[in-house]
Amino acid sequence: MNLNDFFLKYNKVALAFSGGVDSAYLLYYAKKCGADIKAYYVKSDFQPEFELNDAKKLANELNADLSIINLDVLKHDDICKNPKNRCYYCKKQIFNAIVKSALDDGYNVIIDGTNASDDAEERAGMKVLKELDVLSPLRLCSLTKEQIREKSKEANLFTFDKPAYSCLATRIKTGEYITKDKLKTTEYAESVLFDLGFTDFRVRMFENNAKIQLKENQLALFTYKRAEILEKLKNLYDNVLLDLEVR
Repeated sequence: MNLNDFFLKYNKVALAFSGGVDSAYLLYYAKKCGADIKAYYVKSDFQPEFELNDAKKLANELNADLSIINLDVLKHDDICKNPKNRCYYCKKQIFNAIVKSALDDGYNVIIDGTNASDDAEERAGMKVLKELDVLSPLRLCSLTKEQIREKSKEANLFTFDKPAYSCLATRIKTGEYITKDKLKTTEYAESVLFDLGFTDFRVRMFENNAKIQLKENQLALFTYKRAEILEKLKNLYDNVLLDLEVR
């Protein structure tokens, strides 16, 4: 099966849309095929503001229908307790919200951006996709992340080289309770590094310490910007540390 075949078979779909590389390409291609597609972006405390902005920007560029769903994930204790399978509980809430909104809008086929490079054994969220019968066209069509980036570049999508970005909850150590303040602190810390020129990095939190993880090619920039980083983050954390086990 290829994507043309998929959207010929399923020509009315609801897309779980993150504004990332994969779901962006799906939205583009479905529109190209003339499919009736509506994108659903779930906004919670786990998503930084720039992700929503990217989603809006792309939907606007593609003249696509976008619905934004506000979800309070922090009211669920099984998520806030941050167990190893937190992702399962969170994905269940997210996709239940999408399914409900999509059905209300007349869409009964739900798709997402899981691709052929994603390891099903390592993604707790995969279980949710199976439980709710969510289809993954990129995976079904054997499209890898690298291929999707190449095709996105050919399509002039600004997302083609967007770094992978996991939700803010992943920055908090497993087993440590998740709060709105911790998430806001993390979002601010990462925005500081982004504004200083860093890309594809993480600021992880354990207790009240920050552990900055960078690619090796940005270690020199960290040394150069060290004073500015400390000045902006020292009042938020007890310690600001650099992880020498390079990502």
